[in-house]
Amino acid sequence: MKVEYILILLSPLFITAIMLERLKLKNKYSLKELCLNVSLALSHQIVDMLVMILLMPVLIWLHLNFSLFSFEVSFLAVLPAFVLQDFLYYWFHRASHQCAWLWSAHVVHHSSLHMNFSTALRQSLFYPLTGMWLFWIPLILIGYPPQFVFSLVALNLAFQFFIHTELGPELKYVGSIFNTPHHHCIHHATNPHCIDKNYAGVLIIWDKLFGTFQTHNPNEVLVFGVNEHHYSMSFLDVIFTPWGILFNNLKKQKNVRNIIKTLFGAPLKHK
Repeated sequence: MKVEYILILLSPLFITAIMLERLKLKNKYSLKELCLNVSLALSHQIVDMLVMILLMPVLIWLHLNFSLFSFEVSFLAVLPAFVLQDFLYYWFHRASHQCAWLWSAHVVHHSSLHMNFSTALRQSLFYPLTGMWLFWIPLILIGYPPQFVFSLVALNLAFQFFIHTELGPELKYVGSIFNTPHHHCIHHATNPHCIDKNYAGVLIIWDKLFGTFQTHNPNEVLVFGVNEHHYSMSFLDVIFTPWGILFNNLKKQKNVRNIIKTLFGAPLKHK
């Protein structure tokens, strides 16, 4: 199945989930923000598709000439590849919070003051341009075909759509292995003990293994958004202001070392 078709085929399911959630959370669902999130998703998909058209020949060349093994696409190949991709996603997601360059794209996803299914659509068109795809190259070099790898990425992201909600139950036993809405609400919260926790895509075990797992008291109110800036309902503000913040920080630097540190070191939220 072609990568670009996976999320499109699942879109009726996403739309249905948003409609049902909106009926339940009327006072927390802004139609204006829903439209903004949809426009962000569409712009992201368009740029992602264009970048993939340009990159795919290079990635196929890497696979054909430098891969260690050659795995056939089969049912048996899916499970280990999915686990490996999810492991790499954890590190991509963690890097997106720890590196100012990547955070300038990822902050778009965190900039909403609400946590609902439409927030999952809230993605930056700069994601593909900042180098998200670089994190999947190890799978290609191991021996998985690029189209197969990006299909796994799409499936991983499809799963993550359903953890963007405050309505999800805690799922105690399932949540010992898998990421759940309970875990991901903590990830989006700005409460001090929640910042930079629960990076998981599908498997929460990576957070438990690498010391970034966090729970919270169910009676505690979680506050969503980001600390460094209050974003408006403007497409231009949400997309471009993070880069303005980064470049303003760059202009203050006096030498190359500090410029590199500002670009790839901790973002403003950590300072």
